[in-house]
Amino acid sequence: MWDTSKDYRLLVAEKSIELFLKAVEGKNFKGHWNKRMTKDTANEMTRDLQSLTYSYMESADLANSPQIQSLYEKYETIIGFLGGEDWSHKFLDLATKDEKEKLEENIAKVRFFLNIISGLKNRIALGNINDPIIGIDIKVGEIMSVGKHPKADSLMICNVNMGERAMTVVTNDLDVKEGNRVAVSLLPPSTFMGTTSEGMFLGAGEGILKDVQGKIGEMPHGIPLEALNETRNLVENFLKD
Repeated sequence: MWDTSKDYRLLVAEKSIELFLKAVEGKNFKGHWNKRMTKDTANEMTRDLQSLTYSYMESADLANSPQIQSLYEKYETIIGFLGGEDWSHKFLDLATKDEKEKLEENIAKVRFFLNIISGLKNRIALGNINDPIIGIDIKVGEIMSVGKHPKADSLMICNVNMGERAMTVVTNDLDVKEGNRVAVSLLPPSTFMGTTSEGMFLGAGEGILKDVQGKIGEMPHGIPLEALNETRNLVENFLKD
């Protein structure tokens, strides 16, 4: 019997809802969108997850449960309440220059939540795995552009093609270049002196992995086990926060 009460995928999903609710609670998201229904739907998702947490179902049954289907339907509903597939651009268009930094951070938190929920079934379908790494996605990306952080000489800002969309990752590897194929752990966003990073590049030894095998937007192949250690720690810290 699988102990679903300790399943990292369910724990991270529930925590991501808390992060999402805090992100949309403030006044950063302007314009016409249904805030009340967005929050109500997210709270309903928490109840779905809690019923799964104490179900003790095997992973195959979890992945195909009515609650997982309900979570995905609510995920699509929330996107509608936010304003549709182009929701983030609509909010950014209404923000002043002074508001954009905080708004971009909150948008990244919303994207993290949406990614966690939309990919939950696939992560659960991987089987009964008791490892923090299974709580989030790790995907292959291709660096499209690199620039120095305007406020830190020791950091680089990378625009990364993740297949369905691009994302920003801040790294301390100064040798990263356009065209590098990287493994990105899609972690809760962190802000580095005004720039929000939506994930972290995996690395082992000196610098990050720059020639990762696998299709863009999918799980990478042949990642060294030691490259996963920092992501494990960050997932655990996220759950403890």
